[in-house]
Amino acid sequence: MSTAARRPFALLASVSGAMIVALDGTILLVAQPSLRHDLDASVAQVQWTSTSYLIAVATLLVVAGRLGDRYGHARLLFVGVLGFGVASAGIALAPTIGWVIALRAAQGAFGALLQPATLALLRLTYPPDRLGTPIAVRTSAIAVAAGLGPVLGGILVQHLGWRAVFWVNVPAALVIAALTLAVRTPMPERTGSQRLDLTGTALLTAALAVLVHTLAGVPGRGWTAGATLLELDAGLALSAVLVLHERHAAHPIVPRAVARSVPVTAAMALLLVISAGLFGALFRATFYLQDTLRLAPLATGLRVLPLTALMVLGAPVAGAALRRYGPRRTAIAGTALVVVGIAQLSSLGPAGPWPSMTAAFAALGAGFATVMVTATGTVVGDAPPGYAGVVGGLKQTAMNIGPSLGIAVAAGATGAAGATRSTAASVSASTMSSSLLPLAILALLGLIPAFLLPRHAGGEVDAAPLPRQLTPQESPVADVGERP
Repeated sequence: MSTAARRPFALLASVSGAMIVALDGTILLVAQPSLRHDLDASVAQVQWTSTSYLIAVATLLVVAGRLGDRYGHARLLFVGVLGFGVASAGIALAPTIGWVIALRAAQGAFGALLQPATLALLRLTYPPDRLGTPIAVRTSAIAVAAGLGPVLGGILVQHLGWRAVFWVNVPAALVIAALTLAVRTPMPERTGSQRLDLTGTALLTAALAVLVHTLAGVPGRGWTAGATLLELDAGLALSAVLVLHERHAAHPIVPRAVARSVPVTAAMALLLVISAGLFGALFRATFYLQDTLRLAPLATGLRVLPLTALMVLGAPVAGAALRRYGPRRTAIAGTALVVVGIAQLSSLGPAGPWPSMTAAFAALGAGFATVMVTATGTVVGDAPPGYAGVVGGLKQTAMNIGPSLGIAVAAGATGAAGATRSTAASVSASTMSSSLLPLAILALLGLIPAFLLPRHAGGEVDAAPLPRQLTPQESPVADVGERP
């Protein structure tokens, strides 16, 4: 089968693989109260069903990308999605909350295997000048899955119980595995440059695990708590050791060709700060709508619906803008929309008009879709040959850490008690404004990496072009599929 003939299968496998992860992330939110009651679990234990998954997936994404570059991304996607389905079935059968937490960690590990592969398959079957459309389709599909999660979860939990939200993953995983087999990409060549540095892997995993655990705990204990400061110090120390090790390692976990790529590193920094701004604002606005405006959960979801709608509708528009105006101008426009949306939310009081809030969420959705399509296209399209998996893993890592950072910033600005207790006094209009200001500033910082993106799609940054010709010591594995 030719590369062109494989493209529809690659796109379908990529989209469906990304959707199952996005759907699982939001569908669980509806199931957690029922899960807690059925298994007689504490609030802290229920929170760990999310935290254990997040730690596992965030710490293993880069490693999974490297494994895909060496052993084949279709194979990693196949193993990852089947393992994801098996872990989901195990959770549905779990007798205790301890089993749920452990199996959620396993589910996160398999999720880490499949996520970089969903991006790498696009990179290896589409030329850079045609990546905009499949990436826009993938972004829209993720938005649909994330928005559908609470609705589908509510129906399943109400009629079949919380275990049904995990059973639904099993047939979906089998279908995606079958699609992956149809892609049938050639196996990459194995070279010494692709050997996995176990020391670097351990340091990276430990540093990310400490960072994610620290950020996940900030809403409950604040930035100045002793445990938070201790974990931050430990994370910084591990990161410093990792950087020193990477500089001298013969085969660093983040290849030097990737680390030196200005477009790739700028795109990942942009995704980190913009996702932090968006999810932090969404976290804060949700409490504001329910605790200050006293809206029911369904009414809250309807108020936020413009965000999802504009993500779905904005992704193909962003793809067209990327082709016409280039990554730099498109990313700047998307970043500006996110900043405007957060600023608009911060200005709203209890008597604020519904249209103003609708416009704010619409701006956030359109801006985030634009940034997602642009940054993802840059990361995937400008990946050095043979490293599509590792850059996909880095991109997904940024997308996992960014929301945790944003929620931690929002909770820290509000006060831990205000972020975690349902009291109207803690979510006043003034607090809404003060807690969103740091998030607007954080999103505004996205203009810096946005200016570092190439002017034209498929182009290079003037100051530091991506090295297309690598030295023999850095010679990567051959591309899987068609090389542009």
